[in-house]
Amino acid sequence: MKLWMKILLWILLFIAVVLVLFFGNKVEMGNVVKPPVVSIHVDGPDAFLTESELILRLKTQNLIYEGQIYEQLNINKIEATILSMPEVRKVQVYKRLNNTWNIDLYLIKPIARIFNKHGETYYLDSDGKKMQRSDLHTAHTLVFSGDIGDKFDSETAVSIINNDSLKSIRDLDDIYRISNYVCKDPLLQSLIGQVYLNENNDFIMIPVLGDQQIVFGTAHSEKEVREKFQKLKVFYKEAIPYEGWSKYSEISLKYEGQIVCKKAN
Repeated sequence: MKLWMKILLWILLFIAVVLVLFFGNKVEMGNVVKPPVVSIHVDGPDAFLTESELILRLKTQNLIYEGQIYEQLNINKIEATILSMPEVRKVQVYKRLNNTWNIDLYLIKPIARIFNKHGETYYLDSDGKKMQRSDLHTAHTLVFSGDIGDKFDSETAVSIINNDSLKSIRDLDDIYRISNYVCKDPLLQSLIGQVYLNENNDFIMIPVLGDQQIVFGTAHSEKEVREKFQKLKVFYKEAIPYEGWSKYSEISLKYEGQIVCKKAN
């Protein structure tokens, strides 16, 4: 076969493929939209957003609706809308073959619930960002209350940590350091349930077991938090099995290099 004939055949084959894809896409664009395949990824047992709630929100904003055809499906707008939801950390929306489309989203991980002195309550997530509480879902996290001045519309924990002028007048960065450490330690997660910030800016922890309180003090650095919790874990592993849960009314970690205990009456 001559060279020019081979080139012509390849050109005709290419044109045929393009036409098949073009008309196939035209047909697909005219088909009715199928429900998306939704994959929700969450780190931990608490999911603040379910598939049914997500679909309902998209329908409420008229981004998906009955009788919608694929040509009317705005993938970019749907992705931007989902990303703006406070429960969502990351999302990807994309079309696939056979008239299908997917929504893959990753939810935030709440690590602390805060009740501040202004009567507000909100969550702090693993990235140091704040999230309003949900009427539908409750996360099992550390609960912080007391003399906490940071409002919901204030700076994030990470921005406070990175700003030296805010560290001495804000509490959110200390709360983040404590809760971020506890949520990564199974023993501490099972041990501590609530944390109270008193007027002296000392964090007081209330254990799940026992009647004592743990005076944690300040939490101005990751090193300080780590060393205090390491002392506490050693105490609970080595002293409590011999002394018992009811011997002490107070366990203080405030002082560097030592644990000071107050006996119960």
